[in-house]
Amino acid sequence: MSDAPLAGVRVLDLTRLLPGPMCTLHLADLGADVVKIEDTGAGDYARSLGPGPQTPLRPATAWYKAINRNKRSLAIDLKSPRGRDAFLGLARNADVVVEGFRPGVVAALRVDAAALREVNPRLVYCSLSGYGQGGPRAGLAGHDINYLGYAGVLDQTGTRGGPPALSNLQIADLLGGAASAAIAILGALFGASRDGRGRDVDVAMADAVLAHQIFALGALEDSGRVAARGTDLLTGGVPCYGVYGTKDARWLAVGALEPKFWRALCDALGRADLIDGQFATGDEGARVRSALETVFAADTLAGWTARLAGVDCCVSPVLRFDEALVDAQFRARQMVVTGSDGSRQFAPPFRLDPPAFAVARGAPRHGEHSREILAEAGLADAAIDALIADGVVSAAS
Repeated sequence: MSDAPLAGVRVLDLTRLLPGPMCTLHLADLGADVVKIEDTGAGDYARSLGPGPQTPLRPATAWYKAINRNKRSLAIDLKSPRGRDAFLGLARNADVVVEGFRPGVVAALRVDAAALREVNPRLVYCSLSGYGQGGPRAGLAGHDINYLGYAGVLDQTGTRGGPPALSNLQIADLLGGAASAAIAILGALFGASRDGRGRDVDVAMADAVLAHQIFALGALEDSGRVAARGTDLLTGGVPCYGVYGTKDARWLAVGALEPKFWRALCDALGRADLIDGQFATGDEGARVRSALETVFAADTLAGWTARLAGVDCCVSPVLRFDEALVDAQFRARQMVVTGSDGSRQFAPPFRLDPPAFAVARGAPRHGEHSREILAEAGLADAAIDALIADGVVSAAS
């Protein structure tokens, strides 16, 4: 959309798999022209990463399509001097470069921030990695589970006396790394628009998780300790905040932290005797929780959802994912959209007025836009043909 906030901003995206492409998806959905820079071999192997045979003809995975919409693909060999020169031509008129390699890789390719800033001083250069560009772990590989482990999140997640619990939502990759990188890039872009000076952006996913450990840090500062897993305010340590089973083996999420919500819940259940036990711990906390478990186990999830529908008490059903996709609130917010190929995808988690989001194009094929992107950089057709013939560039047929 030409009136989108980032219309006219060009992003060269050197990332693959999940965190980096999710970051640049946010920018693309805000109107930026995101050019997905891929190698001439496999390219972004998120296209095929998953169960089943890994073949070149395998259809692109749904998750690849969901996080690479509204982007274009250029497949180019950056190890080749001619490929690097073509990339430098693109960088001259770009606004942002995002890379997700281990520290040192872009320098070896001579497409690091210092090299690109020689041709474009106002360039915003974002490096997104597990542990950042410095420190004793900078060069190590890692995944979401590792970053959560180092940041103390896994140690606090799970039930009392049980092992750390794993989430299928990649907290460090997505809500830490991708979102933090997008925020920093937008800030650096705004700065460049005022003073014309490019900035280096160094985002570590482990840092991003640690920086959001607000309640844990508060507990440590206030009391000198962090509660054991499953025993603090937000992990099941008190009756008013936790999950309770229903008659049909489903679950209710009870988040009645404020006294008015807890009182409303107890009144709706006919258990005014439990009001004083909202934040009870020890034996009394166990008694109140046991009473609630007995009450909720007497009816089904649908029954409780209907009975509590008019009660303002912060109690909700624990939906399965397929149920969440058709939930009335998410439908009203139009959070599930249809891609160009008919697949279901998510709308951005923000709304702008006037509207700025549309699925303008589906996720690109490997090298689908190589010719047009290089032409935009000023290369003649004959020069592009030569790059393709010599294997420096791949172009989808």
